[in-house]
Amino acid sequence: MKSIKFVTNDSKQKQFAAAVRNNVNDYFKEKGISTKGNYVLYIQTISMICVYIIPFILIFTLPMNAWVALLLTVVMGIGIAGTGMCVMHDAIHGSFSDKEWVNKLFGGTLYLLGANVFNWRIQHNFLHHTYTNIEGYDQDIESRGPIRLADHSPLRRIHRYQFIHAFFFYGLMTISKLVKDFTQLIYYNKAGITRKFNFHPTKEYLKMVLYKIVYLFVIIGLPIMLTPFTWWQVVIGFLVMHWTAGAILSTIFQMAHVVEGAEQPMPNAQGIIHYEWAVHEMLTTSDFARNNHFLNWYVGGLNFQIEHHLFPNICHVHYQKIAPIVEKTAREFGYTYNLKPSFANAFVSHVKRLKELGRPLAVS
Repeated sequence: MKSIKFVTNDSKQKQFAAAVRNNVNDYFKEKGISTKGNYVLYIQTISMICVYIIPFILIFTLPMNAWVALLLTVVMGIGIAGTGMCVMHDAIHGSFSDKEWVNKLFGGTLYLLGANVFNWRIQHNFLHHTYTNIEGYDQDIESRGPIRLADHSPLRRIHRYQFIHAFFFYGLMTISKLVKDFTQLIYYNKAGITRKFNFHPTKEYLKMVLYKIVYLFVIIGLPIMLTPFTWWQVVIGFLVMHWTAGAILSTIFQMAHVVEGAEQPMPNAQGIIHYEWAVHEMLTTSDFARNNHFLNWYVGGLNFQIEHHLFPNICHVHYQKIAPIVEKTAREFGYTYNLKPSFANAFVSHVKRLKELGRPLAVS
């Protein structure tokens, strides 16, 4: 993989990067508080894991018909998404706790989704956060089949109606990870990324196989063995659970990056992006619904993507407090702070971008 460098001679950009960092750090110093999680995060963690685990236990312990069980798998999907956004995400970034073993423990909740921690760390922490919205590097905007998320990706006829069908395919996100993790790890191994992070390719592959076998046995095998439901009813419940989680996760992720005002810059022939990295993050991310208390609780700060990308080592429970600091600093330096005031505004903006990306005008 060809490396990209963020290079600029613009002193204002460098001054902004230093100022926003200093201003946010000063907030924590003045308050005398840690940048890591607090009791709010701990309550979120217990709540989200319970929303996932308790319905699963009820399916085993209470007599119920198939429709009630199916409803419980929907609840499980909501719990999976919440656990991913509120718990796993912070933990793998190292912002859950200042203790590494705690971060590792709760980062492992990703295995409850049937996904792989190492792959997530590379795809999300490294590629997405370093090369945000850069087509060919940021796999979160990688165009796949019927969905086109990047301006520079090939345009096909099926993309014309993606603003309608994209949300169905978003629901396949977590279920596809069960298989995609294997091809993704093979790519990381061949690209030398695995060894770059001092991990052994074969060991990581064997760990992935083992964890996925255990996951599938628990989530599919045990219900077939220990409940009165037929194998096909269990499989349907499994798919509904994953579709629910995938639809929520994908929609929330895309509403922060594939919206109006979020740029998708490309490096020049020398692999250079002519922005200071912090400015690049400002230009490629968007906040939405900052005052929506339920959303702030459920999506784990993913509606504060500007703050998260500038400060991924800070726990999401602090984003609502530091967002005005970041916004004020950006405006002082003349940079646009891309904020969608509500969930509806962000959702509509994402749909508009899907329409643009599905038509020839979006080709550059």
